[in-house]
Amino acid sequence: MAMAAGGDAEAAASLARARGRPAFLELFFDLVYVFALISLVKTQAENLTWTGVVGTLVLLLAFTLVWAITTWAADSLDLSRPLVQVQLIAVAAASLLLAAATPQAYDGRGLLFAVTYLTIHLGSSSYYLLFDRKAPEPRRSGRIFFWYTIVAVAWVGGGLAGGPVRLALWATAVTVEYTAASLGWPVPRFGRSQPQEWRLVGERVAERYRQFVIIALGAALFVLGTRFSLNDGASHVVALVVMFTGVVLMWRIYIYRAGELLTEAIARATNPSLLTQFAAVTHLIMVAGIAGMAVTSHLVVVRPFGPTPPSWAAVILGGPALFLIGRGVLDYTVFARISRSRLVGLALLAAVAPVATRLPPVGVALLAVIVLLLIAAANLVSTRRHARTPRPPARR
Repeated sequence: MAMAAGGDAEAAASLARARGRPAFLELFFDLVYVFALISLVKTQAENLTWTGVVGTLVLLLAFTLVWAITTWAADSLDLSRPLVQVQLIAVAAASLLLAAATPQAYDGRGLLFAVTYLTIHLGSSSYYLLFDRKAPEPRRSGRIFFWYTIVAVAWVGGGLAGGPVRLALWATAVTVEYTAASLGWPVPRFGRSQPQEWRLVGERVAERYRQFVIIALGAALFVLGTRFSLNDGASHVVALVVMFTGVVLMWRIYIYRAGELLTEAIARATNPSLLTQFAAVTHLIMVAGIAGMAVTSHLVVVRPFGPTPPSWAAVILGGPALFLIGRGVLDYTVFARISRSRLVGLALLAAVAPVATRLPPVGVALLAVIVLLLIAAANLVSTRRHARTPRPPARR
């Protein structure tokens, strides 16, 4: 008995240490989401309208929720167990199908997208409820299952419908999902889930969020390289250099310093689980901005010169702006303040907007990259003058 108890304690300690870093299986799982983001970028680049933007945003929010719930759940699961590995691989396979259906999600594959998406959520929840008795917090899976049986009506209805009706129903479903998640997936009689129920480990989840950003950056580089490989000429080389510099600067601005100190900020927070979930929102905004940069690469590398349509200008400037908004919110999450360089950068991007259509696409992209370069330089100077210590805002 003593030896068994000691073995259990040692196993628990080993699991706790392992949770401090992502498992190899999770990194494999992330590969699917590189493809998913590439599919979303291609879909957006081919439909630069307000309807297209909203439609792509709905799909991005859906993908992000799958990734986030899977990541959070993995914190309280032993990923070395075959039963858990099977479930995670199944989610990866279904996510691959979901990504493959993305380019035609608003055409002939709408129902396939909706059914696959619901299968991931309902299947994961029911799997742990029925087959994994050791899964922690069974009510957590039950709450998620309850809410997805509700939004299933909108997802399937949208898949059967078409045009604006599909988009409206899916947008409504995603709105309900994110609202339910923010409220703790409340269920009658059982109440709402508390952040502590997810047992999020700050070090591990912070690293997973950083990897989420790396996924987006990797997708942006893939799009950039692929589009350049299809074009020759000095002008395309110039576009390649400009866009690659922009992606590098986004990485630099993200990681220096709030991205590096997120783990310590979570450890110092009065409510670490709540701050961890709030940080997910900031990373979603930044990933959307990086995706905007990828769409810019898709456009600018192919046609660096010539007139810049207003829709192109909106994407070229909107991607960095969205990234800076998310990065500013991350500043607040880690330091309880927003760096002035983020606000100045947004003002400079807004100042470029009125003249953007008079410049060639690569010229507008170059101005956006210069703004990012100034912010990266300001970050470096500021950090050398003033040491940054995480001071997350007080939350109960």
